[in-house]
Amino acid sequence: MAKIIVVTSGKGGVGKTTTSAAIGTGLALNGFKTVVIDFDVGLRNLDLIMGCERRVVYDFVNVIKEEATLNQALIKDKRTDNLFILPASQTRDKDALTQEGVEKVLDELSETFDYIICDSPAGIEKGAQMALYFADVAIVTTNPEVSSVRDSDRILGILQSKSRRAENGDSPVEEHLLLTRYNPTRVEDGEMLSVADVEDILAIPLLGVIPESEAVLKASNAGVPVILDTEADAGQAYDDAVQRLLGKELEHRFLQVPKKGFFQRILGGR
Repeated sequence: MAKIIVVTSGKGGVGKTTTSAAIGTGLALNGFKTVVIDFDVGLRNLDLIMGCERRVVYDFVNVIKEEATLNQALIKDKRTDNLFILPASQTRDKDALTQEGVEKVLDELSETFDYIICDSPAGIEKGAQMALYFADVAIVTTNPEVSSVRDSDRILGILQSKSRRAENGDSPVEEHLLLTRYNPTRVEDGEMLSVADVEDILAIPLLGVIPESEAVLKASNAGVPVILDTEADAGQAYDDAVQRLLGKELEHRFLQVPKKGFFQRILGGR
């Protein structure tokens, strides 16, 4: 039986799709058969981040409406074994996602996959609620900004009251905090919330802190999940997050301002 993980946030532009691609790739690299589903009907960005946009023939809505089979719609990643993508539709309305249809697709995927990653749209509209309703695990993705954190707090309320687990009285959705675009220099200057500030507000376990990095934009533009850039801080931070998700205890990195080297101190560089 697959574990269903939703990557969610209250605010747009915080890096959910980048996170879904990275976490899905990381789980597959660790030997788990993984599928990443794009729930953002009408926009569809996951296939761009994963570099498979030209291979999309059928999509999630086609499968729900029985216009295509799962085997026809699933795209196998060319770089990583065990990794598959189920793209969203660009031409349909979000109402095309029905609870019965989504449940049927998830049940079918659960028969052959270890992990199902649901890349949720931002906010609390239908696509987002559908993505989080069936979740076993939630990765709440937020930037270290007051508005982003406040909106994520609202998402936690929905997870705790409107998920299938909550409705059935089962054990609650396992919640994790992923802090993205973190810049310790800006934190020191009082321009960003610190990790401790965000933890105090949301009060859920910290899965990872992803540093602000040009590598993320570069990877997105190239259609390559940033976790595959093992030289970049952001790639390493996502790999750490995957290991923690799998139960490994690791210290959090990239939380401090990097110390200046000798020549930087002499020349006065930051």
